Amino acid sequence: MTLYARFADRIGAILDALEAGGDLPGGIDRRNVAVEPPRDPAHGDLATNAAMVLAKAAKTNPRALAALIAPRLAELPEIESAEVAGPGFINVRLTQDAWHGELAAILAAGGEYGRSALGQGVAVNVEYVSANPTGPMHMGHCRGAVVGDALASVLEHAGYAVTREYYVNDAGGQVDTLARSVHLRYREALGETVTIPEGLYPGDYLVPIGAALAAEYGDRYVAAPEEAWLGLFRTRAVAAMMDLIRADLALLGIHHDVFSSEAEVQRSGKVAAAFDRLRGEGLIYQGTLEPPKGELPDDWEPVEMTLFRATAFGDDSDRPVMKSDGGLTYFGTDLAYHAQKAATADQLIDIWGADHAGTVKRIQAAVQALVAKPFDVKLVQMVRLLRGGEPVKMSKRSGSFVTLADVVREVGKDVVRFTMLTRKADAQMDFDFAKVVEASKDNPVFYVQYAHARIRSLHRRTAEAGLAIASAPNLALLDAEELGLVKLAAQFPRIVEAAAANHEPHRIAFYLSDLAAAFHAAWNRGNDDPARRFLMVNDAETTSARLALADSIGQIIRNGLKIMGVAAAEEMN
Repeated sequence: MTLYARFADRIGAILDALEAGGDLPGGIDRRNVAVEPPRDPAHGDLATNAAMVLAKAAKTNPRALAALIAPRLAELPEIESAEVAGPGFINVRLTQDAWHGELAAILAAGGEYGRSALGQGVAVNVEYVSANPTGPMHMGHCRGAVVGDALASVLEHAGYAVTREYYVNDAGGQVDTLARSVHLRYREALGETVTIPEGLYPGDYLVPIGAALAAEYGDRYVAAPEEAWLGLFRTRAVAAMMDLIRADLALLGIHHDVFSSEAEVQRSGKVAAAFDRLRGEGLIYQGTLEPPKGELPDDWEPVEMTLFRATAFGDDSDRPVMKSDGGLTYFGTDLAYHAQKAATADQLIDIWGADHAGTVKRIQAAVQALVAKPFDVKLVQMVRLLRGGEPVKMSKRSGSFVTLADVVREVGKDVVRFTMLTRKADAQMDFDFAKVVEASKDNPVFYVQYAHARIRSLHRRTAEAGLAIASAPNLALLDAEELGLVKLAAQFPRIVEAAAANHEPHRIAFYLSDLAAAFHAAWNRGNDDPARRFLMVNDAETTSARLALADSIGQIIRNGLKIMGVAAAEEMN
């Protein structure tokens, strides 16, 4: 149990006692009672809003209720003082022994410190990447891939049962275009000189597929009509592209549990079943859409279509699920696909590119109509690639984009993953090849890794100095500034829970940057004052205490980086 959770329990016990004594009515909803660090550290170590959120229901003044709670808190052995502040907040200051205990708890828990039971085993499906299987992964896919994978990891650390899913869009016109592009490469492999026309995929990554088909089938399909080879070439091309995509994702350390096929959803009958159910509830009907706003196009005319009543769930207009020719719209299949996911999950999370913002309301409406389970869509903004401040030119090999594989091979998986989490997902990002590998405090990737490497170096240097490190160090030798690092480290479990609850994995990166900065500041104080150094060659006792402190910070950094899918550096030159 985390420090903050422990004190939440203590406050709960005090509220129980106040109820039993008749000072607080029974049955009051306490869900909004919180224990957290005060905004200003000068005010104490912990703060609670218990009196603020309960006073109205208790029909009393917040300060009056706080005055009943604070003295009982102050009686606890771990608490040095508890004071009522402002309109009714309670600020708590812990004893040094309490912080010594938390430092020891971090070291004892090791890699488990920060794990939580918040999710209580609730099953969450996180769908992310889901790039069209028409080529290798490019940097337009990278950020959503990292955000989705890190979010899945955060949720697991917070006690949720997570399924990582990839939706393969293998039923649209783009895969027919892919098959036609491969057919050209197949003919090329048989000796024909081909020109890739506008509208097909020009990338060289299709050359090996064409060669493999040529080796297997010879010239059987060179002059054959399209209907003779389109299905075969489509199936083989999609399978090859998915192998390529899996390999690209593996370079980032990303592996999905489930790959679901759009074509299979359509073949399974699930679309029809979903439509029948919604039709029976009056949510799918035959109708015409409202005309476009503004001046009507000359060729516009109302066309009867099969529509989903999305407006009943807050969308701006009803949405077509079938085209006028009877074919499914992408939304029609997507509706059934989300029902399929919800059959095995309690909550759904989709990670989408910001260019899909216009479709969020309709799919949220569909999920609400079909399953009424919690569903969140996180939009991820684009990444602009720079090199020394200048836009990066596109890759000729790939046809029109910079591949994820090329970027990972140049700067490394850990740099790519950490950098993708250094801003909120809905904020645009610049990825400058020069800056992300820069060895400076302005580069959060380097700064966090360097903090961990410095901590690891202490053990090597201590051994070289021949110091005997105590197995049970005297933590009372740590002063207030040093305990400040423990207080920051102790926030890690609540950061994990907040990142999970808000579906915001970037909070881990932000926190690690703050923790690393605080550690570097403590280290640098030793440069100015030798008595402040972590390694005191003439004082094994103080060194033992400070090494325990450094180890606790290193453990938190490792735990946080693991959630982000980033390895902790053992040493840096």
